[in-house]
Amino acid sequence: MMLDVNGMQLHYDRHGEGTPLLWLHGGMGHGPDWRFVFPSEPAGYQLIAPDLRGHGRSTGAGPIYSFRQSALDVIGLLDHLGIDRIELIGLSGGGITALHLATIAPARVHRRVVVSAPPRFPAQARAIQRRFSLEALSETERTQMRERHRREGQLDLLLAQVRAFADGDDPNFTSADLARITADTLIVFGDRDPLYPVELAVELREAIQRSWLWVVPNGGHGPIFGAAAPRFAQTALSFIAGTEQFAGERT
Repeated sequence: MMLDVNGMQLHYDRHGEGTPLLWLHGGMGHGPDWRFVFPSEPAGYQLIAPDLRGHGRSTGAGPIYSFRQSALDVIGLLDHLGIDRIELIGLSGGGITALHLATIAPARVHRRVVVSAPPRFPAQARAIQRRFSLEALSETERTQMRERHRREGQLDLLLAQVRAFADGDDPNFTSADLARITADTLIVFGDRDPLYPVELAVELREAIQRSWLWVVPNGGHGPIFGAAAPRFAQTALSFIAGTEQFAGERT
């Protein structure tokens, strides 16, 4: 389905019935990436999976990518669907969008899982972003990118956006910004992420009042795929359901 919002066309899919669960994919990804984590639609949830601005089937790409604007696009989608409050899983760039969403409209997010999403880009990430190109990816990854982003010039523009992150200022969350977040938040980081050191995850945990931190041993960036997917899916859904494992004080 396609929605005209904020001067662009936002493509989104809806799967299943039940509690609204928003999936926000990572940078250079698209909505259907949820299938790499969940083998089927999560039972009891209406899964909503947009292609974020400029990605996949959505339009609106520009020379600079704004995660804050992406959050405003998501709010427009929720307004269109008549959804006041959501559960949320956000990966990498989608996790940064989730941080913006929870600071702009705290009441819209109930519980959320943010994966490999920093409060700001550290120097090591900016160095990688500055030289990012298709040649830096495997052949399998390059094929996936071309399949996801099929419009003429779309992939080149997205790659240029990543390189522009190196000199950008979004994200740039302060402790005061993060303190406005009221949603229960599970922060997931790999301890071997080449982009974002675990210290940034600890910073998020200390600033977000109701937050829990899961550091994945030997995990890289986005440590939720492949062999790690079943455990992540189980843990994320348990957190969103509010199980006793995450009740009471944060750990």
